[in-house]
Amino acid sequence: MSARPLWNIPNILTVSRVALIPVLLIVAYAPIAYRNEIVAFIFAFAAITDWLDGYLARMWNQGSAFGRFLDPVADKLMVAAALILLVEWNPHVFMVVPAIVIISREITISALREWMAEIGHRAQVAVSQIGKWKTAAQMVAITGLLWNEPHLMGLAWGLLYVSVVLTLWSMCIYLAAAWPSLRQAD
Repeated sequence: MSARPLWNIPNILTVSRVALIPVLLIVAYAPIAYRNEIVAFIFAFAAITDWLDGYLARMWNQGSAFGRFLDPVADKLMVAAALILLVEWNPHVFMVVPAIVIISREITISALREWMAEIGHRAQVAVSQIGKWKTAAQMVAITGLLWNEPHLMGLAWGLLYVSVVLTLWSMCIYLAAAWPSLRQAD
């Protein structure tokens, strides 16, 4: 049985998300015209590749261990970088609390999934439909907040708070699914 090629299109898209993080940050701090629009475009492109890499991997049967490892890491790194940037741009409780909730949930669920995989119960905390809706709301909200278009800010802030509710809801679903395993004696 031969190994799948590491550098297929889905994996290249996933790696591109990680590579875009420093680009996003350089542009965010550059004194250039249309800075917000460019930063929002970079983030939106990364969000689209998040969906596209998984879709292509399934369609072309190019799933790989590398892709399954890096895809969620790339997503979390890009979202965390954008949220930290948004906290700097909007240093008030209405931005800080959602950023902390979202980043904390991602760390918690990543650790939970790793532990559940270690005990052979990874399927109990597989990605849920609520998690997919959470990600979609989060990506659109963050794109809108980065763009900072006054006419769309109400929608972006609203979606951010919808994503926070979905973030907490999905975390509760994952923790409830894992609770029997967490309660078991060693």
